[in-house]
Amino acid sequence: MALLWKTHIPAAVTFTVIACSFSPVLAGENQQLLRDSIPATWTYESKQTTTLPSDDRWWEGFDDPVLTSLIRRGEENSFNLSMAAHRIEMARQNWELAKAAYYPNLGISAGWTKEQQSGMTGREAMKAMGADYFSLGLNFSWEIDVFGRVREQSKEGKANYNASKAEYSAAMISLCSNIATAYFNYRLAQGRVDVAKRQITSQERISKITQARYETGLASKLDVSQSLTVLYSTQATLPALNNMQTAALNSIALLIGCYPDDIRSELAGERELPNAFRMVKIGVPADMIRRRPDILEAEQQLAVYAAQAGIAKKDFLPTLSLTGSVGTSAHKINDLFSKESFTYSIAPQLSWTIFEGMARNRRLAAAKEQMLAGIDNYNLAVMNAVIETENALSAYDTSLQQIALFRKVLNESRESFTLAVDRYKRGLSAFTDVMSAQINMLEYENTLLETRASALSSLVKVYAAVAGSPIEE
Repeated sequence: MALLWKTHIPAAVTFTVIACSFSPVLAGENQQLLRDSIPATWTYESKQTTTLPSDDRWWEGFDDPVLTSLIRRGEENSFNLSMAAHRIEMARQNWELAKAAYYPNLGISAGWTKEQQSGMTGREAMKAMGADYFSLGLNFSWEIDVFGRVREQSKEGKANYNASKAEYSAAMISLCSNIATAYFNYRLAQGRVDVAKRQITSQERISKITQARYETGLASKLDVSQSLTVLYSTQATLPALNNMQTAALNSIALLIGCYPDDIRSELAGERELPNAFRMVKIGVPADMIRRRPDILEAEQQLAVYAAQAGIAKKDFLPTLSLTGSVGTSAHKINDLFSKESFTYSIAPQLSWTIFEGMARNRRLAAAKEQMLAGIDNYNLAVMNAVIETENALSAYDTSLQQIALFRKVLNESRESFTLAVDRYKRGLSAFTDVMSAQINMLEYENTLLETRASALSSLVKVYAAVAGSPIEE
């Protein structure tokens, strides 16, 4: 189902190309409305490479066969992707329909008329007269595109078709990134369940220690109660974590077009979150602009508006059409194919509406305003693309810094817990130190896990922002 989008025009000249392709509609001052001030570099360029990826299957870089399998199934079964593919075909058919106007319309007619005339219509009574009339012919009509009306309609159809292909590409990017994010959320929930279970095992051990010390008179009942409080509170998180895991699984199933039970076994096995530390091949902003389908879609939608404005301008010009027929007619069917029965007609016609209550002026003005709105939409799409990418890069960079710091924090919290337990066993500190260390260690384990998942989600957003999607004409 995948298409491939081939674009080889550098983004730095995209705006000039657009302006030229829309001439004369985007002439003069309107061309200046297409902004060309794209940043030359990214804010976080020093942290990234500047080479575009050789292929767009970025998810394979995570080296996770389950993720790769899920995205492949999504490409094959996604309803959203299927609907986008149908819209491409609809747009193609409409384009072909517009191009059909270049050709004449042909039709065949055949008829039989039997009539009788009254004999009482004159001054003297006459016998009624009847007659048969047979005809067979070929009729045609053709609007000769002297003034370019049909050509503009064809341009509109082509631009709509290209816009639908860009929409498909955007749907592909969204699908792959959403599947990856949902999958990482599933592994995050799975990891949090694992952390909770390991902490429960540790807390059960600590609870036994407090119980034994209480029975020997070395600890108070408060220590036992506090240890059980920590244990039970951790156990109470398991239902919510299991529900989080189920919700993530359901999200994946919906994205790839299946029911949850169809993929439950595939996701059942435990698997670590992939490594989030990797070089991101993003290219320079201009390269990114030409790879984003939302930019292409906005560009093609602008082309649609320009064509519609061109059509509105053609309404001020005359239309030249040619109609005619060729055939045969006779009173007797046996005479239809005789030489004397041959008939033809040809009628060129030039029509020109001089005035229609300023309606054409209003349509043209509305079309121009729509085109100007399309220019604004294109400029906004470019700006959004740059900002979106900058935000994703910033979030990814921030998450990587946090991962490094939280790993240090977690290591220290584990050390603190070990020391607190040791001191408590020797009667050198209160149980509150152990309890505090337990809670902190659980919190930091979960925080590190969530930060790793957040980094992966930010990385997915980076890939979605700059890599484009596999797309072919």
